Amino acid sequence: MAYREGYGIESQRPILSNQNPTIPLRLHRLSTLPWYDCWVQQLRVEKKSKHTIRAYTLSARTFSTIRLPGEKEYSWEDISKISVTEFHKRANPDRGRMDSWMNTLGELSPSSLNARIAAVSHLLRWLGHVVPDWIQRPSKRKSLPRTLGRSELSRLRDASGKSEDPLAFPIVTILLDTGLRVSELCGLDIEDMDLDDQSALVIGGKGEKDRTVLFTDATVRAVESWLPIRKSRARLTGTDDNERALLLSSRGRRMNPRSVQKLIDKLADASDIPRSRLSPHTLRHTFATGLLERGADLVTIQRLLGHSSIATTRVYLEIGDQTLREIYHRAQNSPHISKQPQSGSPKVMVDQLEEIASTFD
Repeated sequence: MAYREGYGIESQRPILSNQNPTIPLRLHRLSTLPWYDCWVQQLRVEKKSKHTIRAYTLSARTFSTIRLPGEKEYSWEDISKISVTEFHKRANPDRGRMDSWMNTLGELSPSSLNARIAAVSHLLRWLGHVVPDWIQRPSKRKSLPRTLGRSELSRLRDASGKSEDPLAFPIVTILLDTGLRVSELCGLDIEDMDLDDQSALVIGGKGEKDRTVLFTDATVRAVESWLPIRKSRARLTGTDDNERALLLSSRGRRMNPRSVQKLIDKLADASDIPRSRLSPHTLRHTFATGLLERGADLVTIQRLLGHSSIATTRVYLEIGDQTLREIYHRAQNSPHISKQPQSGSPKVMVDQLEEIASTFD
């Protein structure tokens, strides 16, 4: 073994003879800067969500603070401040830190283990290291999207219409008719809506991608019935005119995903649906499955859901026996559509949404 003379955390530390101490050329301008700040900035440049960045940094923290035999123990505060060059040497997977870290992961579920490996793999690649071949991600059991049956949908719509909370009906209707993510729903502003065109512009969706979602007549009616209440709520709470959120809480603030989930929980109780079976994402899955049942192609569904990859959309083709029976009987009882224009056009997508909405009523 060779030893490196120098300073910092990595000084007087054994280095394997086959280790390449040189950082990639693209990192030279960052070589003396704190690695952690630089890496987090890279995650932001890649438009990773706040949730993903939080998960990645947690994994990086546990990985980087693992102590190898003969090493002095350092705090995360010290580790996070060392330079890119220093950390490049410390993170080298050939030195055994990756092995030691993997041994601490214990009996994690396949999905949790995959998430942690993905985070550290991203960090290693950013530093210019090759992720070892022996690191194999466990295969995940494919879980089918959870959707609501026809009777559950009927009870949910009924409960939302009878709810004392004026937000219940517009939230449930919009989620079921558009397939919006709950974060996208909460991020909608009034000026994003075009009720005449029966559409809304989703700005900065997942991956910071903008897209257009389409409404049915029922969506428009739900929004129009909410707007006078919103105006009254804004006036009573003295909400600033700069607050352009479509959905305002009773305090005049923009609704957040947590508040929407609490509302959905109450509706689940009122609908006699287990809370574990009902969430904003359940309604998104129900919307997508409904599109598939009515003959929409995957590209159309992909565009409406805002999936970056059609592989994500294909999960809706994986349906179980019980779902298959429900789809079969629902399709048998649905009116036959003899003529279908070319799919993918706005008119066709609106027509498909109308057809699906009619089966939910």
